[in-house]
Amino acid sequence: MGHLSTLATCQLNQWALDFEGNLERILLSIKKAKEAKATLRVGPELEITGYGCLDHFLESDTFLHSWEMIARILKDPSCRDIILDIGAPVMHRNVRYNARIVCFNGQILLIRPKLWLANDGNYREMRYFTPWSREGHVEQYYLPRIIQDIVGKVKVPIGDAVISTRDTCLGCESCEELFTPNAPHSAMSLNGVEIFTNSSGSHHELRKLNTRYDLILEATRKAGGIYLYANQQGCDGDRLYYDGSAMIVINGNVVAQGSQFSLNDVEVITATVDLEDVRSFRCSPSRGLQAVQARTYERIEVDFSLSAESGALNTNIGPSKARAPFFHAPEAEIAYGPACWLWDYIRRSRQAGFFIPLSGGIDSCATSVIVYSMCRLVVEACKAGNQQVLRDVRMVCAEDTYTPESPQEFSNRIFHTCFMGSTNSSKETRSRARDLSKAIGAYHTDLNIDSVVNAIISLFTSVTSFVPKFRIYGGSNASNLALQNIQARLRMVIAYLFAQMLPTVRKRLGGGSLLVLGSANVDELLVGYLTKYDCSSADINPIGGISKTDLRKFIRWASTNFNLPILDDFINATPTAELEPTTKDYVQSDEADMGMTYDELSVFGRLRKVYKLGPWGMWERLIHDWRDKMGPREVYEKVRRFFWYYAVNRHKATVITPAYHAEQYSPDDNRYDLRPFLYPIFSTAYGKIEDALSKYEDAEGKGDCAGKDEGTGDLCGGMGKEKQHQALVAGRLKRHGDTQETEM
Repeated sequence: MGHLSTLATCQLNQWALDFEGNLERILLSIKKAKEAKATLRVGPELEITGYGCLDHFLESDTFLHSWEMIARILKDPSCRDIILDIGAPVMHRNVRYNARIVCFNGQILLIRPKLWLANDGNYREMRYFTPWSREGHVEQYYLPRIIQDIVGKVKVPIGDAVISTRDTCLGCESCEELFTPNAPHSAMSLNGVEIFTNSSGSHHELRKLNTRYDLILEATRKAGGIYLYANQQGCDGDRLYYDGSAMIVINGNVVAQGSQFSLNDVEVITATVDLEDVRSFRCSPSRGLQAVQARTYERIEVDFSLSAESGALNTNIGPSKARAPFFHAPEAEIAYGPACWLWDYIRRSRQAGFFIPLSGGIDSCATSVIVYSMCRLVVEACKAGNQQVLRDVRMVCAEDTYTPESPQEFSNRIFHTCFMGSTNSSKETRSRARDLSKAIGAYHTDLNIDSVVNAIISLFTSVTSFVPKFRIYGGSNASNLALQNIQARLRMVIAYLFAQMLPTVRKRLGGGSLLVLGSANVDELLVGYLTKYDCSSADINPIGGISKTDLRKFIRWASTNFNLPILDDFINATPTAELEPTTKDYVQSDEADMGMTYDELSVFGRLRKVYKLGPWGMWERLIHDWRDKMGPREVYEKVRRFFWYYAVNRHKATVITPAYHAEQYSPDDNRYDLRPFLYPIFSTAYGKIEDALSKYEDAEGKGDCAGKDEGTGDLCGGMGKEKQHQALVAGRLKRHGDTQETEM
């Protein structure tokens, strides 16, 4: 037990541009770290500004206010006798950097810019920042005058250097750098760095935490060392939820781990480690041979020890024990991640609650259960004594002395559901909506929209002398589609009316309106299985990045874990839009309308986005993956149908409701999925597939195309290949059972 050191990392619920609030949370984390006797505190990436400032990083004001907050930290007496690793943007020689500012006792030891920037998926760091691409290079940074007056210096080092204390050496690594093949911790470890700090702004995706943990553990498995991972937690004003999970690792073993989903604004994770364990771990001769050949880092000296004085004996403390990492099941991730995201939105927008059109189907059911999960977390936090959550509850409810006693009681104050039925709605969906609302405590209303629908149709008929009819009554596809869209769009209009007026109806004293929640899942958004500007158009959507397959699993999980047996009725119900009349021979079904199952849609989505495959590559992959389920031609039919829906409905992605990002195949084109929304027919790919199919079928003795109905959008309609190819190019293949518009 030669050199015991208590180290602290943290996860903070920062809010983009909330400089005062962010500073308050940073100071609280430093206070908690010192109370735990920590000598090093590491914070999240860009914690001063909040990670999600986006184009605000292009504004000089953002950098000015950051330095003003740094100045207050440097002057604060409570921030002494501990090394602080703080995330902030820095401008050097008119170049913007995402940087770490390492401080001690009112002095800035080093400004360490990020070497490799996150610039894919949700991240556009190179839009705002420039990487410090010169590894090992250090130069002088001229401090702003407000900082010069505090530290008594004009310049401090900036660059790729490390910090050397009296007893050890520590180096910084930032978020994306951990994920790169040649991560900085490898070179630093060979140069004798024993403590690595990683400050991140890493968002939640289903099943992603396992990958992150594997990388963090691997960082010290081979080379040894102590790794402190910090992360933001919460929603800082965008589609992302940063899922915390800060940790401390030594030699490949986790010794401390933070929560993944929490309503705590500040969570500090500490562990006591022995520096000698790192030195013992690094005794391999082959490591020594590599170390003597490794490049050196400039070391910034600081007269301070992270460990206790040599010879000091304290039997009351010892090294923290190794523990297994903890992971939530995906169903629990759905329950808690979007719930925490919703809580940040409602408390920070200062609105009166949520409103959802509750259809009786599984999607709006899942959204409602997520709101109920949020209510459960809020009540638990209040009962645990979280004063910040209690203050936010009273603000949202506009009741200065209110303390929630149960999730249902709190839900009744802030959550409003409404079944908007029509002549096409069933008794079953109406009763499911009513029973679910009662079970979770929501304030429920029930109405019919037929009179409003009929008024719109009458208006149209009076102007045009044309009476639109549903297809089953002899109407055209255009009439059938228009009549469905009228119902869907009117529900959006009614939703916003109720969201604005219900707080007044219920005599809420604090003013404000309700945030309208959308409930279209990621698979429906992917192929546009929704009406543009219908009730999927809302303020925010908790399930817009979650697949129908995962939502079903979540509802099964919640039925047991939240003691909501009513959810079993939703699981067993057939997904249907209930926009067309039901007869003894016809019941509208989502999967029948789309011509593919939701499970198949998830596969298409991942192959398109994650594996980056077009029609040819997808078909080539699936004829092998699905060979036990269907033949090559049927795979082609499925692939072509998917790309038809995707292309013709891609324009809807330009206006989809901002959704919680939970899947790598999210179609959100505003930030994540940058693809066009006016597509040609994929004739080149289709021709290539058909040539391959012809050779295969000739070899199998099956002949030419078996002949499908042209009106269905299926393959051949009895046409030869040349005629079919011409029809594809001309765009004459139509969709069957289309319940969503295709016009631009």
